[in-house]
Amino acid sequence: MDVLPEAAGPQDTVTSTAPRRAGSIRRTTNIDSLRIDGLRGEIVIDARARDLRTNPDGTCDVVGTASLQARISPAHDLLSITTFPVVPALHSLLGRSVGPGFRSRFNAVVTEGCEDGSLLYLLLDDLPGATLVSGYALVRGGALEKAPHNERPSAERPGDASTVGPFPDFGAQGDICAGWAHDASMMVHVRETGSLPMALGPPAPTLEEEDDPMSWHAMGELTRHGVRRRRRLDLVAPPEGDPDHLLDLHFRDSHVDEQGSETTVHEYTVSGTVDLRAGRIGTVSARAHVLPWMECPGALASAQRIDGMELSEVRSRVRKEFVGRSTCTHLNDSLRSLADVTALHRALDSSA
Repeated sequence: MDVLPEAAGPQDTVTSTAPRRAGSIRRTTNIDSLRIDGLRGEIVIDARARDLRTNPDGTCDVVGTASLQARISPAHDLLSITTFPVVPALHSLLGRSVGPGFRSRFNAVVTEGCEDGSLLYLLLDDLPGATLVSGYALVRGGALEKAPHNERPSAERPGDASTVGPFPDFGAQGDICAGWAHDASMMVHVRETGSLPMALGPPAPTLEEEDDPMSWHAMGELTRHGVRRRRRLDLVAPPEGDPDHLLDLHFRDSHVDEQGSETTVHEYTVSGTVDLRAGRIGTVSARAHVLPWMECPGALASAQRIDGMELSEVRSRVRKEFVGRSTCTHLNDSLRSLADVTALHRALDSSA
């Protein structure tokens, strides 16, 4: 396993969760990708989500929950899926890839309880990215060196820095994102050695607050070789006389190694404002806490491209327009999730 400490990105992992504020609503999600049958076995998905409203008097109410359990083959085909709320139409996705085209396919069959802005929609929308990142466990465990050809990324199943192994034509995949820019440290190493270097992140501190058991929803055990993608989005009512609500977002990918130690792989926070009367993002600012390569933070400036963007267009425009070496897949997914503030505002406003 090649490690390039001299090329590492930021290692400033988040150590706590922001306190809940009166007059706010918090959306938290996790997607755990477990390898119960070993590194070469199926991926077992345990995904959960919750919306929690904190009232002006400090009391709180759970205003929504969702869950998704699935099994995904080593080649990233969907083998089974169970959700709450129940959406029978999702079974039409069985046997299809949880990769390119997955979002378009599930969007074609979504029904009530799974509409855009709902908790279940977010879990499904985030599933392809979480599945790709789960491949970090294969790289960390050395399993990709031994992977059969039909289980490796191809033109139909492209990989990213978290999922691919050493291929003869690997260097041709440059400029996918900031960390995968053609002249970035990781890509130079691939061309020079033919192998994919490993990024080692810092220990992942516990985010659940002891003095606030409601700070996050309950999650299952993250077992060895497991990868967890977790998100938090707080929407805070504006101060008196201010038209803009406040946004506070936290995103983390983490991995548990063979010894049971959890480390952070990717981590961003995003803060900003949103004008819900106009239906537009105000301004946002992104911060990179943990990223694998020193070139990765070059994508931070791309976040400001959503300033003033209509909320109804955020998901589609980020997906179509935020591409290439000036962007980051994980930051893009975080920015796309800001579209959910419209649904969160309805739940927050109902308490008034």
